[in-house]
Amino acid sequence: MSDNKHTGRGFAGKGYYIALILCAAAIGITSYVYHRNSQKIEEVSLQETQVEDVLAGTMGTEDVPVLATEAPTQSTAPATQATAPAATEKKPLKTTSPVSGNTISGYSMEALSYNQTTRDWRVHNGVDLAAEPGTEVCAAADGKVYTVYEDDAMGHTVVIRHDDGYTTKYSSLSENVLVKAGDTVTMGQVIGYAGDTAIVETTLGSHVHFSVTCNDEPMDPAEFLALGE
Repeated sequence: MSDNKHTGRGFAGKGYYIALILCAAAIGITSYVYHRNSQKIEEVSLQETQVEDVLAGTMGTEDVPVLATEAPTQSTAPATQATAPAATEKKPLKTTSPVSGNTISGYSMEALSYNQTTRDWRVHNGVDLAAEPGTEVCAAADGKVYTVYEDDAMGHTVVIRHDDGYTTKYSSLSENVLVKAGDTVTMGQVIGYAGDTAIVETTLGSHVHFSVTCNDEPMDPAEFLALGE
């Protein structure tokens, strides 16, 4: 019985010390937390004081990092744009008559005309310009010689291509042709001489048969020559 009493007293004594230790630990933890909170409050207060000093001019701005609270203002100045080069205005096609002779047979693609040489009625895709044998024949516009050949019906012929789909043809020339395929020619440049080599137009004598197409469609040479006026 005596032993039980001593055991109870001993356990009660130990419990007292355990409770005392727990209380001390709680006090320590509370003091630590309070101390940490006090430090944080002091740090925040110090930063606010430093910012105020910066605003007041008592401290260099490089000493305190300032955090932006608003999005940076974008420049309202218009961006420099590259100026597009001005479009080059295309010059109108300049034209001239291949020879200065009179028209002895006109353009007729919508109605039949009588051919004195063949003695029949047929369309006429160009104009026949009177010219003495050996008269200089000129390019009607700037262009490039497409082909030079001898046609069975129209004699020695030169074909020149121009801008905008125009093509001019010069027939019944003499054998002495001055250009060849691939040559670049300018308006008024001599390309050959008038002759009478067009077998289907021999009754007309020496002349130039001048015809024009636009995008491979027949065109009245008078309308083509009017482009240069």
